Amino acid sequence: MNSGIAQSGAQSRPFGQRYAFVVVGVIFVSLLIAAGLRSAPAVMMVPLEESLGWRRDVISFGAATGIFLYGLAGPFAAALMERIGLRRTLIGAFVLMSGSTALSLFMTEAWQFVVTWGVFSGIGSGAVATVLGATIVNRWFKTNRGLVMGLMSASSATGLLVFLPLLASLAQSGGWRPVALAVSIATACLIPLVFLLVPERPSAIGTVRFGAEADDVPPVSPASEGNFIAHTLGTLKRAAGTRVFWYLFATFFICGFTTNGLVGTHLIAFCSDQGIGEVQAAGLLSLMGIFDLIGTTFSGWLTDRFDPRKLLGVYYSIRGLALIYLPFSGFSGTALVVFAVFYGLDWIATVPPTLRLTNEAFGDRSGPIVFGWIVAGHQVGAAAAAYFGGVMRELQGNYDLAFQLAGMTGIIAACLALLINTSRPSFDPEPQAA
Repeated sequence: MNSGIAQSGAQSRPFGQRYAFVVVGVIFVSLLIAAGLRSAPAVMMVPLEESLGWRRDVISFGAATGIFLYGLAGPFAAALMERIGLRRTLIGAFVLMSGSTALSLFMTEAWQFVVTWGVFSGIGSGAVATVLGATIVNRWFKTNRGLVMGLMSASSATGLLVFLPLLASLAQSGGWRPVALAVSIATACLIPLVFLLVPERPSAIGTVRFGAEADDVPPVSPASEGNFIAHTLGTLKRAAGTRVFWYLFATFFICGFTTNGLVGTHLIAFCSDQGIGEVQAAGLLSLMGIFDLIGTTFSGWLTDRFDPRKLLGVYYSIRGLALIYLPFSGFSGTALVVFAVFYGLDWIATVPPTLRLTNEAFGDRSGPIVFGWIVAGHQVGAAAAAYFGGVMRELQGNYDLAFQLAGMTGIIAACLALLINTSRPSFDPEPQAA
């Protein structure tokens, strides 16, 4: 009855249930550009050092702040989407991202980099992150969730593919300011796309989730009612009392430590230390992006069919061995291509199985917010690695030990993944409002 009422006043859109893929397309582009924003400090690091005389560890701290807040904002953004609406949250995030990166054009002191690229862009991009993908999957899809989540997770890899060579070329020819301007314009262009093409829910356009029957009633998050901050923190408190949450949090901490934080932030600088130019190094990350697009999408398909714990064990093992190998590779063309292929296939392949395990353990209603906190762990790990890599570089004069230690954490994550048990719900679901 309620479903019919909701649909009677709905604004019709073409394609019926398949309009879900239009939404996925817009969100894919949004995640792609947000990933470009978060990867920009990697190509700005050396130009900022040369142009303004800032130390590598100081710049790394700004990048780490952005990565940390990118993760911390995630669970609150997931709840805010339920409370004030998906479109309002996303548009506000894009305004913050575009405005903060535009303001950075005028910075002369290191603290201004921390504020613009760290605090403001970190909070803004946090709303356009993995938790957004999880929210869209739960709202718009009844079936094929693993595959769709894999595709959207791969958008961050595609962000590397599309943006890094362009941003590196801009940095090489014009310094860091053209990079900041390009990111600001790109994020601003997303505002009308989201406003025009992304409805709040399937019911807003008179349809139901893809793969669902006509009488489907999707779960409604308790965050849509009452104090969303209190609910977000309350969900964390309940989840934190379970062992499975901490296994998932720890593995995703290591996931962030070994990807965005270390490789995403420092690989270009690491290659620069070996006499490899920025554009060539960015091309290496782009190659990773190509293979991650393949690997993560395939991982989503595998997640719908196989034990996600075993998948995570394989993924983290490959990642750890690849990182341990890199400092000993000699940085020859062949060695770097081999590293890029194996590391690329594995970059964000961990997301679909981690989301599936989270939903199995905590249910569809609480799952997105719990997953938001797990993603926060990912970004805490990434922030730690971004700063850690800069400090190790200053102390030792190279990145060798930093990459080797990160590889060892990958092996630890593989072991932890096999200990995860979701055979029983981790806590009883909250009653859904009538």
